[in-house]
Amino acid sequence: MSPAFGAMEVEHYSKGVLLEPFVHQVGGHSCVLRFNDKTICKPLIQREHQFYETLPTEMRKFTPQYEGVVSVSFEEDEDGNLCLIAYPLNGDHDNLENLDNSDCEPKSKLLRWTNKKTVLLENEKISKEWVRQHRKEEKMKSHKLEEEFEWLKKSEVLYYTVEKKGNISSQLKQHNPWSMKCHQQQLQRMKENAKHRNQYKFILLENLTSRYEVPCVLDLKMGTRQHGDDASEEKKANQIRKCQQSTSAVIGVRVCGMQVYQAGTGQLMFMNKYHGRKLSVQGFKEALYQFFHNGKYLRRELFESVIKKLTELKSVLEKQESYRFYSSSLLIIYDGKERQEVAVDSDPEDLEDLSEESSDESAGAYAYKPTASTVDVRMIDFAHTTCKYYGEDSVVHEGQDTGYVFGLQNLIDIIKEIRDENSE
Repeated sequence: MSPAFGAMEVEHYSKGVLLEPFVHQVGGHSCVLRFNDKTICKPLIQREHQFYETLPTEMRKFTPQYEGVVSVSFEEDEDGNLCLIAYPLNGDHDNLENLDNSDCEPKSKLLRWTNKKTVLLENEKISKEWVRQHRKEEKMKSHKLEEEFEWLKKSEVLYYTVEKKGNISSQLKQHNPWSMKCHQQQLQRMKENAKHRNQYKFILLENLTSRYEVPCVLDLKMGTRQHGDDASEEKKANQIRKCQQSTSAVIGVRVCGMQVYQAGTGQLMFMNKYHGRKLSVQGFKEALYQFFHNGKYLRRELFESVIKKLTELKSVLEKQESYRFYSSSLLIIYDGKERQEVAVDSDPEDLEDLSEESSDESAGAYAYKPTASTVDVRMIDFAHTTCKYYGEDSVVHEGQDTGYVFGLQNLIDIIKEIRDENSE
C-alpha cells in the first residue's frame, strides 16, 4: 500500500465507489465496470473466482492480476438515475488496504436510500396519477433499451470520429457501443431483481488498458469448443452451432470484438462478435490486418513482440495438465497513439518541430521509424474453465487443452503470414 494511502482513503472507499462502464470492453456478455484507473470489476462467478485464486504461477503473466472481491449494490442518485456502487465486503479490510483507491469516483452524489419510493410517497404525498405516469415512462425506457440493443446487433462495424483535442477515453464513455450495451443490460437485470436482492459480489481485476493512451483492443474467442461441461443440452447445441458456423471449428479462434484507432481518418473502429462470427478464414486474416493497421501504415513493429508472447503462452498451456479453457477469450492490446516520425539523416535537434505530415509519402527524407512498442497478450473470462483440481467437477480431462493450443498456433501462423506478406 502506498505510504500516502491512509485512513482517509479507506474511509472514502468504505462509503462506496461509483462504478462506471469500462469504456474499452469490446466483447463478452458479462458487464465490466471501472473501479478506478488501474482496476476493473465484473460479477463474481464462482468458477472464475476459483481459477484466479488457484491459477498456476507460470500463467499469471498471461492473465489480469486478481485484486479481491467487493460488494456491489444497485442504487439511485438524487435524480433517479440507476447506479452501481462498490463497497468493501464485511470484514474484508485486508483486501481493501492493498488497493490504490486514490482515483476512485466517490459516491458523493448518491442518496442513502432504503426505501426511497415509500419515503417520497409519505413525505410529498405524490398522487397515484404521478405513480402511473412514472411507471409508464419506465416501461417506455425499457422498450427503448431493447430497440438500442437490436440496433447494436445490426450495426456490427461502427466508426466514430474522435476529437483530437479531447480525451479519447472520456469520449468513449458515450460511444463504445458494446460497453454501453453490457452496462445497460447489467442495470436492467439488477433492477428486475431489486425487490429480492440488492447485494452482489464482484471480483476486482487489473485494468489491462490503463497504461495505453489510445488502447487498441482485439478480443479473440479461443478454442474449437465453447460450451462448458455443465452446459444444458440446449446451450451445448447452440455453442456447437456457433463454432461450426464460424472460424472456431476450422482454426480454433474467432473475432469476438475489436476497437482500433484509425490515425489516417481520426476514427475509432468497433467490430462486434456478430460480425466476427460471419468471417471466413480469409476474412479473419483481413480483420487481423485491419487491427494492426492504423489507416496510414501497418504497425509492423508490433509483430515480433506479439508472436513472441503468443508462442510463450502456447508453451505454457501445453504444460497445463487437465485444464480446459472453454469459452475463454484472448486479448491483444497495443497503443494506437501515433509515434513521432524521425528523419533518416537529420540531427535530433532539427526534429523538435516535425509535424504529422512527415509520415506522408511526400515527406522526402522523412520516414516512419518505429520504436519499440508494448503489446500485451492476456487470457480472460474463465467462467467455464475446469481442471482436475476442481473437486466438484464431474468430468475430469486429461492432457492439454488441444483446442485452445490449436487456435493459438493458427493465430501465430496467420500473423506471421501478414508480417511476411507486408515486409519492407
